[in-house]
Amino acid sequence: MSPTDAAGEQTPAATPSTPAPTPVPRASRAAPRRATAARPGLSGLPDGALEEWLAAHGEPAYRARQVRDALWRQNAQIADELKTLPAPLRNRLDEAFRIDTIVDDEVKVADGGLTEKALHTLRDGSLIESVLMHYPARGFAGPGRMVHRERNTLCISSQAGCAVGCPFCATGELGFGRDLETAEIVDQVRHAARRLAATGRHLTNVVFMGMGEPLLNLDRVLESVAILSDARLFALGARHVVVSTSGVVPGIRRLTELGPQFTLAISLHAARDPLRDVLVPLNRHWPVAQVVAAARDHARATGRRVSYEYVMISGVNDTELDADALAMLLRGDLAHVNLIPMNPVAHTPWQASPPERVAAFAARVRRGGVGVTIRANRGQDAGAACGQLAADRAGEPPAPAVAHRREEIVRQSEVALRGSRSAEGLPTDLEAAVRFGSRR
Repeated sequence: MSPTDAAGEQTPAATPSTPAPTPVPRASRAAPRRATAARPGLSGLPDGALEEWLAAHGEPAYRARQVRDALWRQNAQIADELKTLPAPLRNRLDEAFRIDTIVDDEVKVADGGLTEKALHTLRDGSLIESVLMHYPARGFAGPGRMVHRERNTLCISSQAGCAVGCPFCATGELGFGRDLETAEIVDQVRHAARRLAATGRHLTNVVFMGMGEPLLNLDRVLESVAILSDARLFALGARHVVVSTSGVVPGIRRLTELGPQFTLAISLHAARDPLRDVLVPLNRHWPVAQVVAAARDHARATGRRVSYEYVMISGVNDTELDADALAMLLRGDLAHVNLIPMNPVAHTPWQASPPERVAAFAARVRRGGVGVTIRANRGQDAGAACGQLAADRAGEPPAPAVAHRREEIVRQSEVALRGSRSAEGLPTDLEAAVRFGSRR
């Protein structure tokens, strides 16, 4: 998903910055990988595991608080930064655990400093991304009182690569690498918090809208949310967390049973099955009606409004027919739609809907009884599309493969726009991910 803010009110535009044929395989550049055995990440340990380890090594109980404070208050990245601990204990911790699971960062700044897009390298060479978005305070409600307080929102990844393969998304073209460990997820937050602390700011919102499908790595995502909302650790209220899905219905149902207080977001992008089969291939397994029904039940059970993300693609999903279908699908639900102009991606023939068409689409959906916000894209000059930095690092696929992929996308979308559903099944890697993820 593109880096937009899904955790707050409408975002102002940022200041520009100077600095049935055989399916065609995606132009993948990253082979699937499994995480190899390694020291566990210290920040992702289950509750009580640190205390058990310290007790087994003859350390007093208060050492656990010192370790937690160093990790989450000072955002320590190396053992020497665990300054409240004696040197022998620092060394033993460093031998048993990884203090930080991210081995390298590359940060690009855009939008006049309002957007920071980070490319993180993990121990096995996997590349993941996070995007930090700053929203200054604005508007006055009276002396010293702002209508909208400053917000700093971080969009994080839950997988290296993605099996869903949405054709407007750069991550999908990379293919699926592996699930992230809990520590690899929360360490993205610790890195952003460290950068913010250097300027006297703090993180206010976290959204799981980066690389990967969160509900296909649901156990690790839930562990991460628990860590981030733990008052002893990062202490971010669950209501400041958004977890997105492209439509993994069993995962949504499981979340409903758990009754979390974070916000559920659905990457919808089309309200009609023929078109959504193309834009979100997972729709071929769980059609849109099933996805929305599960989300509707979730909203009723939790009392939390569901956000629906809708990337606007010119001439594809931005017609009056699509607006009417969207309004009819969500009318009467505890729901809100976020419209997001598509970021350019090299392998697709599509472009973002023009602003006037986005505005007309939004007005038509509102007249249909559904709340809508038009989101401003971020990071256009820093590889804005989700997975773009990782794709750039991986290198361009062969030109014939890109051309073939574009032709296939055009063919599929033309069939969908005539109202015919896809006869193709799930791509092999997505089918495997669905089978494995749905069992967890």
